[in-house]
Amino acid sequence: MIEFFTEAYKNTPWIVIILEAITFVFGIASVYYAKQENILVYPTGLIATTITVYLLYRAGYFGDMVINIYYSVMSIYGWYKWSIKKENTNAVAISRTSTHEKLTGFGMFLLTIIVIFAVYKAFGYEIKTENYLDIFTSGLFFTAMWYMAFKKIENWTLWIIGDLIAVPIYAYRGLGILSLEYIVFTILAILAYIEWRKILSNSPQTS
Repeated sequence: MIEFFTEAYKNTPWIVIILEAITFVFGIASVYYAKQENILVYPTGLIATTITVYLLYRAGYFGDMVINIYYSVMSIYGWYKWSIKKENTNAVAISRTSTHEKLTGFGMFLLTIIVIFAVYKAFGYEIKTENYLDIFTSGLFFTAMWYMAFKKIENWTLWIIGDLIAVPIYAYRGLGILSLEYIVFTILAILAYIEWRKILSNSPQTS
């Protein structure tokens, strides 16, 4: 079991291992803060995604790098949205998506898949079976990031589905640490959904 987690890092420079460890810690911290409806979700998430952009650039995974650039931009946007105050309270409150927002999210999901597929083609990647799963989960995660910026509880449903798909993908690729990280993400996302549902049920706002 230990070998599974260390095999991929035998020839990896120590600075890269340190950066991956920092990404691991801040990635988990970001999900934890999101569960608490704490604005620190965004600065911690931004640290994780920014470092990931560098690591993917260094490894030559330009398609995935573009995806994480989007995550970084959305972290800045979400940080701005969550920081808006109205009468000393957060202007954005936890709510459910309306029919229009569901359609917008579905449109964003489809657009994301098309764009990422185009990025793979533009960089001349051979699209393997697991890459189609990458593209699918990226569509889920992009939409989840958008919903999170507006504190829509459905963001957690999308994170849970995407995380569950990502766990075996990274395990299959021999990336044990990333697979473990997504297991933690899944657990935290489930707990966050439960926590946000409790908050929503105790709130007079229903949309």
